[in-house]
Amino acid sequence: MKLFKFHKALGSWLMVSFMMSLAIVGCKEVKEAEEYDNWKERNQLFVDSISFLTSGNIVVTAADADAMQVGSYYAIETSASTNRQYQYIYVKKLLANTIGDRAYYTDKASVFYYGTLINGSRFDGNFNGYNANDKSTLDGNENMPTEFDSPTEFAVNGNIITGWKTALQYMREGERWMVYIPYQSAYGKNGNGTILGYSMLCFDMIVDEVKRQ
Repeated sequence: MKLFKFHKALGSWLMVSFMMSLAIVGCKEVKEAEEYDNWKERNQLFVDSISFLTSGNIVVTAADADAMQVGSYYAIETSASTNRQYQYIYVKKLLANTIGDRAYYTDKASVFYYGTLINGSRFDGNFNGYNANDKSTLDGNENMPTEFDSPTEFAVNGNIITGWKTALQYMREGERWMVYIPYQSAYGKNGNGTILGYSMLCFDMIVDEVKRQ
């Protein structure tokens, strides 16, 4: 009889535990769903807010990029542009270096980067930098790569998103920029892997070295 009661109690406990686990999973799924609700619209609002901060500052030439003031926002036209509408990435220079080399389209660049979505979630990177929600005055000498971090090498004309191709050809060695890339110059409407479509990608980027080809 005692053994029967024990098994009955154990069965009840297992059933309660199972139901609790379902509830936890359900809550987690609901929370994740809510985190990405109205994703397209929220990303567009984020783009609009960054665009507004540029106050019409457009970078067209390398000289314009050198003249960018640290801490101010600028827009740079990308090759994702169409005849109907220009497409831009938005940038904020955190560290300047007007004597560093700048990568050409045929070059490679060694880069420290930290990529986040507009909600601050990290999706890629090789050091712990600033995220999308760090919009205040950022000190370019803080949150720097450590001795345990290593840069990653990219070919400018390689398999990287259009926004990166653009940024790398304007940045100089030793410079650090926050780079905000709308979906048109990133992974488009369909996304890539865990990155949803219409996602604006935000990067803290440091060009460590340009490797001339």
